[in-house]
Amino acid sequence: MPAAVRATSDFFDQLTNDLLVLRVVAQQRFRPLSAEELNRRPSPSRWSAGQCLEHLNIVGGYYLPSIAARIKKAQERGSKPAQIAKSGYIGRRFIEAMRAPVSEKTYVTPQRYAPTGTRLPRTVAEVFSRQIDELLRLVLLARQVNANAIRIPNAIFPLLLFRLTDQLEFLVVHIQRHIAQAEAVLTGNGVAAKASVG
Repeated sequence: MPAAVRATSDFFDQLTNDLLVLRVVAQQRFRPLSAEELNRRPSPSRWSAGQCLEHLNIVGGYYLPSIAARIKKAQERGSKPAQIAKSGYIGRRFIEAMRAPVSEKTYVTPQRYAPTGTRLPRTVAEVFSRQIDELLRLVLLARQVNANAIRIPNAIFPLLLFRLTDQLEFLVVHIQRHIAQAEAVLTGNGVAAKASVG
């Protein structure tokens, strides 16, 4: 979604499709993993697949309640959807920076958003699946209000407020980035995708 201005329906359709793909990956690739597979690190300085999910859970734990509360306030004010989904300059810069592949650009994760341990339980994958479902629900609700007018505080710089459109897209791109990282870790560790039972 590189364009800064898109039809609102197209914007939310793309986010929904991206999240549905991530939901399938969460269910089929991560939930079946054993604790050992989730926690095996490629090296002492790199995260395990479970730590990638834990990081996403921590970030989601910050943003999802904030987004839900602000959408609810907009609903109570009688907010109506805009025809165009707009993107702010700073929000767009953050999104584009997050799109850079991990191999090209790495980031230092602030300590409060870093994984909490190296022996994570399998429930880390279940929590991640639930957060994807919650984000899907919030995207559905965001369709019904003017998402351009809602502002969400940034997790690292709370005085920096992003449009809800930018924040939702950033979250999806952030999830995609770390899921790709987790998949690369599993592949590097020789963990094949388990066949889904039909």
